Amino acid sequence: MNLYFYIARRYLFAKKTHNIINIISAISVGGVTIGTAALIIVLSVFNGFEGLVVGMFNSFNPDLKVSPLKGKTFQEKEIDFKKIYQVSNVSHITKVIEENALIKYHEKQYIASIKAVSEDFHQTSRIDSMIVSGDAALEYAGKYYALVGQGIAYYLGLSLNDYDNPLSIYVPRHLEGNQIDPLEAFNSQFIQPSGIFSIQQEYDQKYVIVPLRFARTLLEYDNELSALEIKIKNINYLKNTVKELESIFGNNFTVKDRYQQEELLFKIMKSEKLIVFLILSFILLIATFNVIGSLSMLILDKKKDISVLKSMGASKQTIRNIFFTEGMMITLFGGLLGMLLGGMVCWLQLQFGFIKMNTGATFIIEAYPVKILFQDFLYVLLIVLVIGFFAAWYPVKYISKKHLEARLA
Repeated sequence: MNLYFYIARRYLFAKKTHNIINIISAISVGGVTIGTAALIIVLSVFNGFEGLVVGMFNSFNPDLKVSPLKGKTFQEKEIDFKKIYQVSNVSHITKVIEENALIKYHEKQYIASIKAVSEDFHQTSRIDSMIVSGDAALEYAGKYYALVGQGIAYYLGLSLNDYDNPLSIYVPRHLEGNQIDPLEAFNSQFIQPSGIFSIQQEYDQKYVIVPLRFARTLLEYDNELSALEIKIKNINYLKNTVKELESIFGNNFTVKDRYQQEELLFKIMKSEKLIVFLILSFILLIATFNVIGSLSMLILDKKKDISVLKSMGASKQTIRNIFFTEGMMITLFGGLLGMLLGGMVCWLQLQFGFIKMNTGATFIIEAYPVKILFQDFLYVLLIVLVIGFFAAWYPVKYISKKHLEARLA
């Protein structure tokens, strides 16, 4: 067994001359343990919320979205759909038109975005899983239906069973010159809502989903499209698929994956996670000050042992290595205990959800979400080792030099 490790292990677990040193050593281990556990728990909760948000957006956003680089629309005839389907990882393609419209129900009005989609929409999205009332049908028995965001439905006081009062959708007409009658400046159509969806507040207050053929009639479009939404077979080949599609569409279109479609949101979430990690790491750094105190007192307590080791031929560096190993063992022992404790708390929360959200209102989940990632344990272990290194190096380098140089000469 390594001499440094053997003696340091004896010092770590053996009873000291002064009981206060044992207490300070226990406090040192406990401080590192709690700080490390807090890091693991908070990072896992952030992972859980990130996964929750990604899951919500994934129910609406496609795997890939192709949109024109300039302008709002492009011509469908410009797209070679056979060539797109030749990309082996492409599964389904949904044609999309987005346009602002006035939604009217009884006497209430609301400015919303109508998202018109082709038949493959249910294949490229998971909107079915986000329906809170009614169903996800857009066409049935030759009739068109709409899916309404929960925020819009709440504002309008929408009832799905009010068959005598469907939604009225108004959009500006593409006319030249001035119109005397303002009603002639708008196209309007009625459509019955079939379901209400709830994804995220921004979407719930923005979108009404309608069939593509209904929107083309309303907007007086022939074959204009706003975007193509693409479902892929294997997410592991996402980057290669994006490159293949970019080569097909050329420089006039952009191809975005799910993260790029909500790039700002995910950047904010990652920044928040990084900031919290740094703050908790700083708290862990403060907790390791106990290690400095514990190691300093241990050096003073072991003066006789140091003299014996010196008389037996131990060099200054050998003795310093013993106490440095002692400091690293205190930090590492506390860190491993903290990771075990944090991992157990996260696992219990994952299995039983005993810590509730307590939001005071109905939420999509009752308990804090948790997602345990192996790389978080590696990052935490690395920061523990770095902090532990400096916490052990300082007293060994300076305090031993100050108090023990005469004995080691």
